[in-house]
Formats: sequence, C-alpha cells, structure tokens
Amino acid sequence: MAFKISKEVKIGVVVTLSIAVFIYGLNILKGRNLFSRTYTIFAVYHNIDGLAVTNPVVLNGFKIGQVKDINLKPDHSGLLIVEMVITEHDLRLPQGTRAKIISQDLLGTKAVSLLSGDSLNERARISGKYLADKDTIKGDVEEGIKEGVTRTLAPLQVKAKELLSSIDSVMLIVEVILNKDARTNLSKSFEHIRTAITSLEKTALRLDTLVISEKYRMHSIFVNIDHISSVLSENSDKLGNILRNLNSVTDSLAKANIKSAVNNANSALAHASSVLDKINRGEGSLGLLVNDKGLYTHLDSASANLDRLFIDLEAHPSRYVHFSVFGKKDKVKKTKKSPANPAKQ
Repeated sequence: MAFKISKEVKIGVVVTLSIAVFIYGLNILKGRNLFSRTYTIFAVYHNIDGLAVTNPVVLNGFKIGQVKDINLKPDHSGLLIVEMVITEHDLRLPQGTRAKIISQDLLGTKAVSLLSGDSLNERARISGKYLADKDTIKGDVEEGIKEGVTRTLAPLQVKAKELLSSIDSVMLIVEVILNKDARTNLSKSFEHIRTAITSLEKTALRLDTLVISEKYRMHSIFVNIDHISSVLSENSDKLGNILRNLNSVTDSLAKANIKSAVNNANSALAHASSVLDKINRGEGSLGLLVNDKGLYTHLDSASANLDRLFIDLEAHPSRYVHFSVFGKKDKVKKTKKSPANPAKQ
C-alpha cells in the first residue's frame, strides 16, 4: 500500500520551507549567518554619530561582524549601548580593545572599528586575557567631517572677524584723516616728492657727466694709490723699524724727568731775567758799562789811543825798544832824543 501525502501536508511543508527561507534570507540581508558560530560584545557611547543597525564592524579595515542592536542604557544616564556580533568566531580580541565609530566614506557611512594595537596583543598573548562573549568594551567616536571642518575653520573665522574689525577701523581712520585739508597737504607732499625725484635725476646726470669727464684723472689717482700701497707693502719692514724707533723714543721721553728739566730751565730763565734787570738798572760793572755814557766815551777814547799806540809801535819800534852794543851811555843818549810821550805825536 503506497503512502500518500495529503495535500494539506504538502501545503504545510511548502509554507514552512518558505518561512524558513524567508527568515534565512532576511538574516542574510542583515549580514547574519544562522549557521555560523558567533559571539557578542557590547560598547558604551555618549553619542553614536549616526551609527545604525547592520553597520559593519571592522578590524584593520576587514569586516569581522556587524552592529546587531542599539539601545539606551537602562540607568537613565543617556548612554547608548551598541551590541555587536563578531562572526569570526576564531578571532580573539585582547582586553582593553576600544570600539571607535568611524566614517567609511565621504557620504558619512558609519562603521565600528575595533582598535587593539600591538602592545595589547602582546600583553594578552602573555597573560592570556582575551574578550569573552558578552563583554563590554570602551566606545569612542571619530571626529566627523563636519566637526573637523568646523574645528579647522573656527580659528579662521576668528581671524576673519578680527581682520574685518581692523579694516573697519582703518577705513574710519582714513576717512577722518583724508579730509579736504589733508587731501590738499597730501597733494602738495606728492608734488614735493616729484620735485625731489626730478632733482635727484638731475644730480645723478651731473654725477654721470662728472665721472665720464674725470675718468682718466680718477684712473691716474687709483694708479697712484696702487703704487703707494705697493711701496708701503715693499717697505713694511722699514716702516716697522721706524715705528719701533718711535716707540723707543716715546718710551725714553716718558721715562725722562722732563718736569725737572723744565723747572731748571724756568729757574735759569728767572736768574737771567734778574741779571738783565740789574743791568738795566745800572747795577754792577756791566750795568755801569751799559748805562753810563761817560764810561763808554772814556773806554772808546782809550781804545782809540791804544790803537794809535800799536800803529806807532809797529811803525817805529826803535822808539820803544833800545839795544846798544857799547853799553848804557849810548842807550841813555838815544833815550833822551826819543819823545817823552809817543802817544802825543
């Protein structure tokens, strides 16, 4: 007897299989695999920054799970608890791992990145402390594009406001300064500047003309200077000796008792002045000779007589010198014939 399956059973089996396929497909669409081994971890956040259920959970950019649920913490603190399903069952995460909400693209798609680091991995490998099923880890939120742009532009905004304030102040000052009188003075100042520039141009032209006209003379001067420098270079030893000699002379003068010599000279001059003063007053023989005219006249007359005596002595020496071969008689006789005062002749 053949076993027949009723139509109702067939319909029931088909409906059950359809429901099962629907549930499996729905979990597949949500990223869940009902036949794979998984474990769950939780993270606590102050702000999830747009994180949604089914957003991926990544480790070093590789997807290892997804966000299963997001709920408020029941203690009314306002904190959010994110439930994450790790589909990589063999993956062991060290204790101290942080769950950071990041942006996957420029459109702002969120994901949870698990951060552990080499130090935590090494510590867990040594101690053997890894995260277990339903453990809670610390949550963190990456700075979003909006927050980053706002943080970057905030100082620029402040500087822009300060710049606008400065520009406004400057314009106010310019408006106050550039009144009618100021504009007139400014125009005159520009005119004076133009005149000064014209004068400078004329002066520069004159200098150019002077340089051109005196070019050969300047060349000769430079040649002479070069020759002088060459001579000085060739005679540097002699100049050194001269400077050393001058140094020795100055040292000798510094060591000499110049003050004593000057004092002695002053004393000698004082004595000479005293002697000249006495002479001027007619004191002493020299004073009488200088100041007594009669004495000078007698001396002059005596000098004239003495001169005539020498002349007569030279002309008639026999009158003054007697020599006789025969004795004293002839000498006396000749003496009587001689004049008594030859000076009167």
